[in-house]
Amino acid sequence: MPSSLDLHPDRLFPAEPTVRAMARELYEEIRALPIVSAHGHTDARWFAFDEPFSNAVELLLAPDHYVFRMLYSQGVSLEALGIGSKAGPSMVEPRDAWREFARHYWLFRGTPSQLWLEHVFVEVFGIRVKLEPQTADLYFDTINAALASPKFRPRALYEKFNIEVLATTESPIDRLESHVAIRASGWTGRVITTYRPDIVIDPEHEEFKSALRTFGDLTGEDVFTWAGYLRGHRIRRAEFAALGATATDHGHPTCATADLGEVEAAALFARILGSEVAATDAELFRAQMLTEMAKMSLDDGLVMQIHPGVVRNHNRALFQSHGRDKGADIPQSTDYVHALKPLLDRCGNDRRLAVILFTLDESAYSRELAPLAGHYPVLKLGPAWWFHDSPEGMRRFREQTSETAGFYNTVGFNDDTRAFLSIPARHDVARRVDCAYLARLVTEHRLDEGSARDLAVDLAYRLPKKAYRFD
Repeated sequence: MPSSLDLHPDRLFPAEPTVRAMARELYEEIRALPIVSAHGHTDARWFAFDEPFSNAVELLLAPDHYVFRMLYSQGVSLEALGIGSKAGPSMVEPRDAWREFARHYWLFRGTPSQLWLEHVFVEVFGIRVKLEPQTADLYFDTINAALASPKFRPRALYEKFNIEVLATTESPIDRLESHVAIRASGWTGRVITTYRPDIVIDPEHEEFKSALRTFGDLTGEDVFTWAGYLRGHRIRRAEFAALGATATDHGHPTCATADLGEVEAAALFARILGSEVAATDAELFRAQMLTEMAKMSLDDGLVMQIHPGVVRNHNRALFQSHGRDKGADIPQSTDYVHALKPLLDRCGNDRRLAVILFTLDESAYSRELAPLAGHYPVLKLGPAWWFHDSPEGMRRFREQTSETAGFYNTVGFNDDTRAFLSIPARHDVARRVDCAYLARLVTEHRLDEGSARDLAVDLAYRLPKKAYRFD
């Protein structure tokens, strides 16, 4: 007989009875609040055209690098999971790919992926037995049957999940046709875009030169001149804002910023357009462009997100065979104090600017990030992110930043996911962990109950709306 699958109502709450009871009370007050999904990577086409998802693999495996990176580490090929390569789509049938996933599902014991997936299995699809080899077909057929129903179309799920706003992420060479279609459809769901200019800012990106040409075509500017290039960004930012964007996003390897003079910046731009780009020039250009983006935000009000500190596509062979975003991104140590100083010297005291800082380097929490956000009026701290989007990671974030930066120099929770069905699961985990942390402060008499109740609502709902200027 298959083992039963149940979600414990007190999961992630402390074991000590008094603290657990307090956490439970706080959670019950916020569990049904609308979801503010301020930063993520879901596909805007889903909501533009509202077509059915084709099968369980397309929806739950293919978009989720948390899942397939773990399986790849244990010797399971991406092709076996139905994930195609640069040579073409995988030839593995979706049912066989799901069976392969089920055979290895035990690898996720105790991980955040297990928490998210089992929330989806129980709460979204109503499955009450564990995923095992003998239940693989039951899962596959149950999920696929559900996906054929109108209740599981993207817009219906958006509404079922009680999402108030969902931000996708697009590049400056995206024509934003999906967002235009969403607006024209008359649907009342709020799906907005975010300006992610890395592809035309990072000279080391393999598509940089071709992307620049497209960028020029879309903007009508000569973007191979410094002045035309900057005008191109302003044009595209305005077009993104017209389709609801309230933020930009920057995924640079480091948090380096620079503030060059006009002549120096133009000369640097000319060098990075050359046939050979020195690594030092590439880094300096990315650094200069963070400051240029901040200066543009002073004018157009877009909130600036900086996601630094990762060596992307670390596995060269996998990158060559399968391309980007295949689970091979690895965190690295990151400096913020010195790296951000040129930008902060330029506009760190101008309240028109809002900068949200993320990190994959937890050692920077209490040493650098909390003191910076606890002083500069333009800085806020993004939540525990990516590899630290986990119960322990969220606890460490609160423990190491709250004493110096407080709660109100943070921005609530971002799910930052491509896996649409995991959005409510991820927000539920964050809400439970924050309630557990607040309950501990209450029972240690460091925080009164009324303040804890207000904070629980702020962290789950009010802070992201304020930080991302959704109102």
